[in-house]
Amino acid sequence: MALMQITVIPLGLGSPSVGEYVADIEKFLQSEGVVCQLHDMGTVIQGEAVELLALAARIHELPFNKGVQRAVTQIVLDDRRDRTVTIGDKVASVRARLARAK
Repeated sequence: MALMQITVIPLGLGSPSVGEYVADIEKFLQSEGVVCQLHDMGTVIQGEAVELLALAARIHELPFNKGVQRAVTQIVLDDRRDRTVTIGDKVASVRARLARAK
């Protein structure tokens, strides 16, 4: 199981706001039944690495479907193969370590 963080930045909008595009991506992910979590700087998605990379390509196309002429997509892929990792596991692990350190 892998985790992928994706951030899509449409350029040349004439406004600094990208919320409309983020909402489109979230609607798309919901319609696809994807396990994900939106946060302030992007979206984390869990799945198999090859499927996540294919999904990233589809997500990258979304702003172009709305007439955007340029977009930058940042992807971070964490593919751990020794055990299953899901969204929230890393945060829980760090919090447990902090609790033990007190």
